[in-house]
Amino acid sequence: MEYKGLRFAKMHGLGNDFVVIDAINQRFEPTPENVRRLADRHRGIGCDQLLLVEPAEGEEADFRYRIFNADGGEVGQCGNGARCFARFVVDHGLAAGPEIRVETLGGPMRLRLEPDGQVCVDMGVPRFDPADVPFDAPERARRYPLEVGGEHHEIAAVSMGNPHAILRVDDLDAAPVARLGPLIEAHPRFPQRVNVGFMQIITPRHIRLRVFERGVGETQACGSGACAAVAVGRDNGWLEECVAVDLTGGGLMIRWEGEGKSLRMTGPASTVYEGRVA
Repeated sequence: MEYKGLRFAKMHGLGNDFVVIDAINQRFEPTPENVRRLADRHRGIGCDQLLLVEPAEGEEADFRYRIFNADGGEVGQCGNGARCFARFVVDHGLAAGPEIRVETLGGPMRLRLEPDGQVCVDMGVPRFDPADVPFDAPERARRYPLEVGGEHHEIAAVSMGNPHAILRVDDLDAAPVARLGPLIEAHPRFPQRVNVGFMQIITPRHIRLRVFERGVGETQACGSGACAAVAVGRDNGWLEECVAVDLTGGGLMIRWEGEGKSLRMTGPASTVYEGRVA
């Protein structure tokens, strides 16, 4: 086994769970096969995503933050993972202070460990242009018709450094996440596939959300999905600037002032255990 003796931490953000690996002080080759083996819940450690801490490639960042889904594919963003990343580098003495700058495939991010243990993540500016998502549409719109499995649905599309489709539903408990999630995830109008969020608006300051994540399936929480849902709700005039988001695994606070501004997410990050691969 190529990674025998590898040190790792098992962490979670509201039940969205991760294997976090320090790839600065030890060597790990994140091949799709290696990632799938570690992510396997029966024969490996088990996780929704594997996170790598690597040296920054540029001078404007402290670290490179890499994210791999359980299917072995590398992706550009994971908000819950970003909070765990911040907690990991601080707890392991890799970061000089509570403010952390990271490079990701989806662009630069700023993370901050708060005195109460919560982590605030600057998720950057939501991007609604279809080419940025990417999504096959002739021009930007607040909502798009989408035919899925012979049914007509209305979605919004946004990038938070990774692609998201958001559906507004009246009853989240009855939402067809298991049926529609995989169909929308692999819809040909999303050439890189997509994370699918089902959003129920309780009040303009409070929503409920379930997310079918690309390459993973439905998870207990999705930080970038929560950000995407609030961005869509703000863009459509449904939500106010500061919104509490209830996910299956717990709650996040999302703040977005609006068009052209960075969106901020605040929530917990927890270490479950640390170990070595046998």
